[in-house]
Amino acid sequence: MSADALFIGMMSGTSLDGVDGVLARIAPNGAMQVQAHAFEAFPVAFKTQLLQLNQSGPDELHRAALAGNGIARHYARVVQTLLTHTGHAPEAITAIGAHGQTVRHRPLEFDAQPDQPAVGYTLQLNNPALLAELSGIDVVADFRTRDLAAGGQGAPLVPAFHQGIFGKTGCCVAALNIGGISNLSVLHPNGQVMGWDCGPGNALMDHWCQTHTGEPFDRNGAWAATGQASAALLQSLLSENYLHQPPPKSTGRDLFNPDWLQQHLARFPELSTQAVQATLTAFTAQACIRDVQQHAPNAQSLIVCGGGALNGQLMALLSQGLPGVAVSSSEQHGLPPLQVEAAAFAWLAFKAVHREPASLTSVTGARGARVLGAIYPR
Repeated sequence: MSADALFIGMMSGTSLDGVDGVLARIAPNGAMQVQAHAFEAFPVAFKTQLLQLNQSGPDELHRAALAGNGIARHYARVVQTLLTHTGHAPEAITAIGAHGQTVRHRPLEFDAQPDQPAVGYTLQLNNPALLAELSGIDVVADFRTRDLAAGGQGAPLVPAFHQGIFGKTGCCVAALNIGGISNLSVLHPNGQVMGWDCGPGNALMDHWCQTHTGEPFDRNGAWAATGQASAALLQSLLSENYLHQPPPKSTGRDLFNPDWLQQHLARFPELSTQAVQATLTAFTAQACIRDVQQHAPNAQSLIVCGGGALNGQLMALLSQGLPGVAVSSSEQHGLPPLQVEAAAFAWLAFKAVHREPASLTSVTGARGARVLGAIYPR
């Protein structure tokens, strides 16, 4: 392609709140300008179905297939909203980058046993063929499995995109996406990029808030701010082995889920629900702070995106824990927090259409960079 092209990016992350979509104009060199953003929340019943599929249960194949169809239909509605808002016809869009809904993520070493071959996989529920049929637009999906096949983690995939939009010459920048899981990108001034999953983001906080207040999330961290974090519970949570493993590494609800949390809480029955929420917020902050301090000690700024950037209490804890580092929302750097990951998958679709590698071996640990994604023609 010798001219700018239009792409749509679709993201439904581990927070399970719904679908974010962006329509973006991308230049041949990969420079991007977002033209529109749309969001559709998941109904409570559908979110519950997806949460249940994060663990083994009866009739999984049938329920997963139906959920994949549901994801595609949600995506299709967001696509239509974007087209309506911008006045573009489906024919004007080169492709949709559709991430799908992760319900299992088990990279190669997750189930490794002595004397047995390591088996890794990742599963994002989707029906890209149905999305292509409903939208009349080519769809690029299944971005993670090619990297896994090459021995990589398959995640995170956004650090290369972070480098393009947040990287700076002359200084080290850290970009932190706080969705259901937190992932950090370290963007060195020489162009070197590192990236990995730090640990939980909003997933545990949202679960606790939903369970004890009926609200889907702790708006601005206001509920957490009413409690006093427990130092003992915080240290218990921070003892999780995953947090002390070196990158490359990736994780998800396979590890950081309500059962995992309950195992830690069983030792602290006296804590109030507010104290637990305050501790979970501090836990997310501390896991991220430790990784910045260990792997990006020269970082001058931390750019935060994802839903966590809208949590004032969490942002305050990050700032307090990283004195000398300018902590700011991605909105201050030209891209609102809830648009970043969807924009990344528009960019990944652009790379797939061009047959250009989009993975970074320094991030995933794969044997080499790979073209990511499978294309489903309209």
